[in-house]
Amino acid sequence: LALFRVRNEYTRGELDAQDVSLATIKNLVAAGYLTEHMRRKLRSSYTAGTAEKSAEELTEAQAAAVTAVHAGLADGGFHGYLLHGVTGSGKTRVYIETARAVRARGAEGRQVVVLVPEIALTGQLITAFQEAFMDDIVVFHSQLSHAERNDSIFRVRRGEAGIIIGARSALFTPAENVGAIILDEEQDMSYKQDESPRYHARVVAEVLARRYGAILVLGSATPSLESYARACAGELTLLRMPDRIGSQPLPEVRAVDMREELRHGRRTVISLPLRELLTETLARREQAIIMLNRRGYSTFIMCRSCGAVMTCTQCSMPLVYHVNGELLCHHCDLRAPVPETCPQCGSRYIKYFGSGTEKLEEELGQLLPAARIVRMDRDTTGRKLAHEEILTKFRRRDFDILLGTQMVAKGHDLPGVQSVGIISADASLNLPDFRAAERCFMLITQTAGRAGRHSGARGEVIVQTYNPAHYAVHAAMRQDYEAFAEQELALRRELFYPPFSRLVKLLFHDPNRDRAWNEANTFAVSFQNTFAGRAGCMVIGPSPALIEKERGAYRFIVLIKTDALADVRVFLRNQGIHLRDDIAIDIDPVAIF
Repeated sequence: LALFRVRNEYTRGELDAQDVSLATIKNLVAAGYLTEHMRRKLRSSYTAGTAEKSAEELTEAQAAAVTAVHAGLADGGFHGYLLHGVTGSGKTRVYIETARAVRARGAEGRQVVVLVPEIALTGQLITAFQEAFMDDIVVFHSQLSHAERNDSIFRVRRGEAGIIIGARSALFTPAENVGAIILDEEQDMSYKQDESPRYHARVVAEVLARRYGAILVLGSATPSLESYARACAGELTLLRMPDRIGSQPLPEVRAVDMREELRHGRRTVISLPLRELLTETLARREQAIIMLNRRGYSTFIMCRSCGAVMTCTQCSMPLVYHVNGELLCHHCDLRAPVPETCPQCGSRYIKYFGSGTEKLEEELGQLLPAARIVRMDRDTTGRKLAHEEILTKFRRRDFDILLGTQMVAKGHDLPGVQSVGIISADASLNLPDFRAAERCFMLITQTAGRAGRHSGARGEVIVQTYNPAHYAVHAAMRQDYEAFAEQELALRRELFYPPFSRLVKLLFHDPNRDRAWNEANTFAVSFQNTFAGRAGCMVIGPSPALIEKERGAYRFIVLIKTDALADVRVFLRNQGIHLRDDIAIDIDPVAIF
């Protein structure tokens, strides 16, 4: 009781620390000396903000963008904006000022949903928003525990937090009065969910924004061509931010033709110019990022006697070797030991081919033994918030080189990074996909944008490529989005691909290969007969999926291109396609193979 003369209340943990037993507490409560109350303890892996920081003055481009968005808010109703700003132009500040204006409207303020494509980007965005809104924020993504996500929903429903930050699933947090939805890096393919229910967060966000009479802000340094075409057509308001903050110059980008490297007998993953750049960067005590969009140690292993490649028994894709001694399928997660002899011919002559991030880490360690290297890919970020731990240490200068897959390419603001190397930048050009050039352009532009954002000196970027003359590579090196978009849109128009059409992908799958193909072919013939003579409705296929066999089922794709999606939907319903479990329907797919 002497403790309660000092303070009116204690938690159980505090009383335990004072050696007060549970029996003593219960006796005092029973005697009426104390009362016991249950309070909800809200859990969060992100520390709440403690004090607002004074905001720096807006740049001219930021002020113009904020003014335009505020005008849309004042008008009321739905307004859509495409914020096209180069890397380092300060798009996050526009998001913050938009959220500030939305929260200030009305008696309690309307709610704001802010989406990022990768969980790795949430920490940086949360920190920026906490400086402006302190604890008016909840976070929602799949790496949080069920309890943490439940607490976020609880706070939103109680009106205790008005800003929801997270990955695509954050769209479904039960906010009742949304005033703005913001998609950072709106071009990113991660916004599309490839499993049922198949949806694109950008599409759902617009539907919700229209329903709430809210504003929609799509931000990117490399907008998707669908969004860019809509902005050019006036369906979205285009806001441009062409310069970096503080007139910081965009990085200098150089291409290294890897064919020339081979002609000179240099067969390492790291080219000579990139090695020299890294050496100079370390000598200046600056940091570097190396991006290779392929994890693992070796891409595949093959028998040199008979040529057999070790493949997954479930999906027939090559197994990738990892340094822990396992073969891993990156598509169905099957794991297998490395065989001592070839399963086909019994030979012991098995060799490892290709390079992933694990092998690149090893090679960098040999080339630059003094460098402190950290790797960020799916293999090193499986733990909860491992992304944030790696990035925090890198910002703290605990490491000199950040090596990783495309998760190091987007959105990160890392002040110490002055140099960037992009390995196999044009690998996506070899994929059978009409978006291959767009993916290549975006990857180079976004990764290059990590260099030289704060130092005053111009950043340096080296792009290792086998196709230096390709228009996507060439435009990305010049950071010229408009030139790329003009050429790519002309090709898309000619070939009747989005944004000039809508796509519907039907994936037929069956353990029996012939049955899967026959079902797909029957559907394609029926579609052709129904829409014969209509120029705006065509069907491609059936054709084997890039991964023809996955988890024991054979897969064939039928692709529909149309400018009359409503009519195609009626046809699909009449065919009963939506009722069958052997067909996956994907409208507006991001991958068509």
